[in-house]
Amino acid sequence: MTGRQPTHQIAYLALRDMVLFGELAPGDAVTIEGLVARLGLGMTPIREAIRRLIAEGALQLLGNRRVCVPRLTEAALADLQYAREAVETRLAEQAAGRCDVATLRALRETDTRLDSAIAMGDIPAYLRENHAFHFTLYACAGSDVLEALAASLWLRFGPSLRVVCQGPAGAGARGADGETLHMPDHHKRALAALEAGDRPALKAALRDDIAQGVANIRAGLQAGVFG
Repeated sequence: MTGRQPTHQIAYLALRDMVLFGELAPGDAVTIEGLVARLGLGMTPIREAIRRLIAEGALQLLGNRRVCVPRLTEAALADLQYAREAVETRLAEQAAGRCDVATLRALRETDTRLDSAIAMGDIPAYLRENHAFHFTLYACAGSDVLEALAASLWLRFGPSLRVVCQGPAGAGARGADGETLHMPDHHKRALAALEAGDRPALKAALRDDIAQGVANIRAGLQAGVFG
């Protein structure tokens, strides 16, 4: 890997994934020294990665020069829902006529792995497969601008989603109502709409999927699981 990419890019991608998939929770401090020890990389690429993620809103620079993972507020969560619905339903609409047979097969296989992760209570695998499903679909849209916007929004969303999946004291993959995390299965609705060429149904499935994740995080905020 190090032979194929510059060290600063490796550092950025590693730290980005730690944020995106909730290895760093909202409120967690991020230090250069800690990341150097954890990732085995030098201070300069780590420092650059932190700067990039601050610029993207995935990390927050506090007044005392400390860096942490931002905590979502109710207002920020509402803004994220609005932005994600606008950007991601547009990506889905553009992707609808461009997904080939191989992409549909990949989406189905990803959704199968996602179901398995939920059944086993494997939250890291769930988060990665959920991300893979969405961004495999969005890549079909052929819109670098919108896909980059969606990726930025997910960076703000991921840490909180990991916390609510774990629940109080790591209770396991549960949703806003304390039942199974993933119900109803909007991904299968999205797949059915893609196969039928039904763009309104595809957009509705994506919108409902986003709303479900927001509802889980909002319930977590109200329950005080973020500390």
